[in-house]
Amino acid sequence: MNTLTTWLEHYGYGLILLALFFEMLALPLPGEMLMSYTGLFVYEGKLNGLLSILSASAGATAGVTLSYWIGYRLGKPFVVKYGHRIHLGEEKLNRISLWFEKYGDKLLFIAFFIPGVRHITGYFCGVTRMPFRRYAVYAYSGAIFWISLFISLGRVLGPKWEAYHRTVNRYMIIFGVASALLSLLVYLYRKHKRRILASLMTLLNQGVRHFNSLGKVRFLVLSSFMALVVFVSLMLGLIQDFLAQEFSQFDEVASYVVHTVFGSEWQDAMNGFAKLGSLYFYGPLIVLTALWVVLKGRDRLLELSFLLWVVLGGELLDAGLRMLFHRPGPVAAGVQVFNTFPSEETLTSLTVCGFSAFLLLRHYSESLIRISVTLTVILLCLLVGISRVYFNVQFPSDVAAGYVFGGVWISLNIILLEVLRLLRKNEAITA
Repeated sequence: MNTLTTWLEHYGYGLILLALFFEMLALPLPGEMLMSYTGLFVYEGKLNGLLSILSASAGATAGVTLSYWIGYRLGKPFVVKYGHRIHLGEEKLNRISLWFEKYGDKLLFIAFFIPGVRHITGYFCGVTRMPFRRYAVYAYSGAIFWISLFISLGRVLGPKWEAYHRTVNRYMIIFGVASALLSLLVYLYRKHKRRILASLMTLLNQGVRHFNSLGKVRFLVLSSFMALVVFVSLMLGLIQDFLAQEFSQFDEVASYVVHTVFGSEWQDAMNGFAKLGSLYFYGPLIVLTALWVVLKGRDRLLELSFLLWVVLGGELLDAGLRMLFHRPGPVAAGVQVFNTFPSEETLTSLTVCGFSAFLLLRHYSESLIRISVTLTVILLCLLVGISRVYFNVQFPSDVAAGYVFGGVWISLNIILLEVLRLLRKNEAITA
């Protein structure tokens, strides 16, 4: 590392450009490490942040461009002739070519976060004759995002980077793999939308034959089912990490980032954000949602009952979970806080805001309204969680657990509400 920092200090932007260029040609160079130390040098004032990003982006884009054209010029005949030396025969190449044709451009953006994968995608995209314009859009944008993120992380973490870089790299790899899987799922969903919709709804309703009776809320129910699967998977992972006591590094890094990004000048704003997770905000929101149900709802009693159940049940669920895990929280103002896992504020904010948003979105099919309301809910819940970490009253893992357990609770209740609504409708038709 001393050699790397010495070279970086002496050769600066030229070293950054050349290192990223050669790494994109599959040379074994520590790209993430170099960019992270570049961010550290930006933090120390030795390099300019914008010029560092521009230099790295120029090197990376030139590298992925050259690797593409090398693969393009060599083509399949070269791989067929010499591929056996690296266990890559013609049959395997054809399978990879077919795979890249279907999914390659969708995964190029996030491939940079997966070591080893980003070094070969350019060659394979060239060999498989992916159109260069399509390749460039995804590869260039992915490279620039990857570079900007790591340099920014190095700048934010500053002198703490050496202690945290392994943890950050671990989560970046997890992010890359998770993003790749998510991109693949989205692609498969779009390609086989009708078949997936029919299969999932059949599974959900256990053979209920009135699938179309859900009408315009069908997407909301399906989204809730998919969200339930995701949140349950995350919940199981959180419980496993809690039992293994593997939250310490995550909490340390996330707390450091929050306190570095949001300094003392944010205290008044954070006090306001904290109120978003209190009864001062929930009370009026619940009342307005109930009035909306009375005015717009068709099954008013059922929806009002579920609104009450989601709010009160969520509070009981959170209290039970905190008593079950009984985790000692941070020391705030010299006082030890207990039972902070999961965060009451983030769990309640997600359940109340999320379920209220669902009752609103159920009566609107306009995409703009759905997107706006969804983004607003996400922003509100995120601000509540950041305020908890900012004031050192909860660990970041407490906040994350609140989101996950809240997501399980709200998605489960949305599904139950719609299934009960459908069953009542079917009973009314039968009678």
